[in-house]
Amino acid sequence: MNDPNGLVYFKGLYHVFYQHHPFSAEWGPMHWGHLTSEDMVHWRHHPIALAPGDDWDRDGCFSGSAVEHDGKMYLIYTGHHWLGDTLDDTQIYQVQCLAVSEDGFTFEKKGIIVKPPADYTHFRDPKVWYEDKRWWMVCGARDSKDQGQLLLHSTDDIEDWDDGTFTIVAKSEDKNVYMWECPDVFPLGGKHVIAFSPQGKIADGYSYRNVFQAGTVVGDWSVSELFKTTTGFREMDLGHDFYAPQSFVTPEGRRIIIGWLSMWEGNMPTKKHNWSGQLSIPREVFLDPETETVRCVPIRELVKIRQGHISVPAQLIKSDTQITLLDECVSCEVNLVWTLNNCTGEKYGLWVGKGLEIFVDNQTARLVVNRHYPEHTISGYRSCPLPTCTHLKLTIFFDKSSVEVFVNDGHAVMSSRIYPAAGDRALSAFSINGDAHLAQCEIYGLAKSVLV
Repeated sequence: MNDPNGLVYFKGLYHVFYQHHPFSAEWGPMHWGHLTSEDMVHWRHHPIALAPGDDWDRDGCFSGSAVEHDGKMYLIYTGHHWLGDTLDDTQIYQVQCLAVSEDGFTFEKKGIIVKPPADYTHFRDPKVWYEDKRWWMVCGARDSKDQGQLLLHSTDDIEDWDDGTFTIVAKSEDKNVYMWECPDVFPLGGKHVIAFSPQGKIADGYSYRNVFQAGTVVGDWSVSELFKTTTGFREMDLGHDFYAPQSFVTPEGRRIIIGWLSMWEGNMPTKKHNWSGQLSIPREVFLDPETETVRCVPIRELVKIRQGHISVPAQLIKSDTQITLLDECVSCEVNLVWTLNNCTGEKYGLWVGKGLEIFVDNQTARLVVNRHYPEHTISGYRSCPLPTCTHLKLTIFFDKSSVEVFVNDGHAVMSSRIYPAAGDRALSAFSINGDAHLAQCEIYGLAKSVLV
């Protein structure tokens, strides 16, 4: 599985669809898998929602979105065609397609609703929303000069789009970025946010270290004007594995996003266990009014699956020592606070077995997530600046194959896949070359949240 698609609340249930190859752990003709939940915490699998094979999607039902209209669910997705050899991206044809459901579980395909403009072959991942009494669709695209951009279409009839007109709502100013994938546009905090996943961006210092990124630009947009950016591109998650996030709105108005926790062209050790790819936990997004930065925090509903509780006393961790917090760190939530102005350690934080460390690097004033699994040829770190305050608060969710680190209630997020060996999952706090003050540490076990 990879990209989440079609996130929508419909008839009392949260629906999450996702790109899925049901026949192997390798990438293949994309289907749409399907999950539902009453609370965004306990999820149930359902049969495949969309499968390729019609004239308009013969080689794949690629990413898209879902909306409710007149009591029906509308899935808008990309129909993919290989015009040459399979996986030859120089010869493809992509169109936007529609499927409709009365109940949210069985779908009737309606065929093509938007064809690619002239001189565009890469044209995919439609995000559709309703605003100012019109339907809007933004698609990721790659023009004939190999520049990434987003194309905007609109209509007053969700089933009738293709009049041939479109607007370039945003375009890459980076000559290296050849494609913008998986776009999303939504209002937030009095501004409009464009989220997308650029391809081709070159690493710059600590930034853009992954093969591909996912991030946002913030600006102003109205139906009669072009999008005017007020910020540059900012990564939404600074970990090793986060891509193609999509958002939706809860009934009470919260904006929630879910992303794919993996990375194209990277090693995926779980393939030998016949699966690859997973989704992030749902995150509530909000806009920092001072910096116009999109912040993410775990949804509050996750407290429902807490079970068991360990409270670690506040203490000074002396130089070159470690304390064991858990013998087996699997499916747990760790909330801890470091007192930054009392810490002299050159390096202090958490270890999980021999392969993962989440630590403060006092030399660079950064929080680091470092993983080292040489048996899988996986090694390297990601980091973010320390917040400019006296305390560092971390909320960390561990699963068997992932860690999601939330810093100071939205200052940053770092999500990474992890691959500890059996029996090598002990969680320890440590400090090197100086002391560290652990002000608070609460640990909760997490109950299983997916129903088969």
